[in-house]
Amino acid sequence: MDLRLRGLTALVTGGTKGIGRATCDLFAAEGANVAFCARNADDVATAQQELSAHGTKVIGTVLDVADAAGVAAWVASTGAEFGGIDMVVCNVSALAIPNTPENWEASFKTDLMGTVNTVDAALPFLRQSAHPSIVTVSSVSAREADFAAGPYGTFKTAINGYTGGLALQLAPEGIRANVMSPGNTYFPGGVWASIEQGNPDLYNMALGMNPTGRMGTPEEMATAIVFLSSPVSSFTMGTNLVVDGALTRGLDL
Repeated sequence: MDLRLRGLTALVTGGTKGIGRATCDLFAAEGANVAFCARNADDVATAQQELSAHGTKVIGTVLDVADAAGVAAWVASTGAEFGGIDMVVCNVSALAIPNTPENWEASFKTDLMGTVNTVDAALPFLRQSAHPSIVTVSSVSAREADFAAGPYGTFKTAINGYTGGLALQLAPEGIRANVMSPGNTYFPGGVWASIEQGNPDLYNMALGMNPTGRMGTPEEMATAIVFLSSPVSSFTMGTNLVVDGALTRGLDL
């Protein structure tokens, strides 16, 4: 299927690892230009070099999305450099699971306000696009209470509500907003690889809860994100696409 992405520009937060990196890779492979950010300069440089092999324009920027002024400057410079922004993917999370005051603050600044500030800065460019879309990356922890139901799950739930509101408010302008909620996603260096080593009981419990007998891959999550972002998904608005291998059982998405 041709996703009709060639020549469009995608802006992705957290583009050097896991789901974010796989998303950037798939966008570029489909012919889209890609702007991404992440905090580690070496990781940004490596990802930019590797993603550029697809032959599209790719620019990585060192940025912490908790820095509101930095986010605004990054989005503005991206829009100017690429001649616009068509698709926004808010992927970054603080992954702050333990119930501490520091984690509540980090989740608020990174997960929620990082998303809000990115979208706010991108809206002037999206309003000029022929195929504007927003995808926020949430979690199954926003659908069912689980071990991550503290700051992480709470702010992912807030992102779902925020995105639903965006969909309703922006639909008359032709700007689509959707959520992609990944289930447990395993990749080297990721949170579940860390849990596998540091807390094997929790890892095995989580693995055993999935009827497929495995966790998802970043590439499987990226496929959903890029589809939702693409013009092929032109009438999909306000949905929460859960990609979890039937891990969660709720009927209300």
